[in-house]
Amino acid sequence: MSSESVVVATTTDAAMRRILWCAAVFNFGGAFLFAFPASPVGQLVGLPIPVPGIYSAILAFLVALFGAAYVWLATQPSIDRPMVTFFTIGKGGVFAIVTAFWIAGAVSGPAALTASGDLVFAILFAQWLRMR
Repeated sequence: MSSESVVVATTTDAAMRRILWCAAVFNFGGAFLFAFPASPVGQLVGLPIPVPGIYSAILAFLVALFGAAYVWLATQPSIDRPMVTFFTIGKGGVFAIVTAFWIAGAVSGPAALTASGDLVFAILFAQWLRMR
């Protein structure tokens, strides 16, 4: 392997670690919104209320759990391809579901727009996978 390709791989992994940290922050923010959908920010993005507490808590927990997984992977010595594949499917799936509900008129425009962040991360994760 040439020294140039080593630099590219290192830079790419460094960029992916920053992307994982950003995805974690995005998810922790989302977890807060799902935990407190009646909050001013939750209402700004168009989350529905009232929501039974059990659903709100479980969704917030799972979104935060993914955020914690992003942090975990960002701090590992090497970035695991299968985990990034799983994250890509998860982010892409969330975007697809929200978009389908938006098209059906069951999700507000601001909520659908917020989910576009998931699409951005899915694309970034997929690009990293293609470079590997």
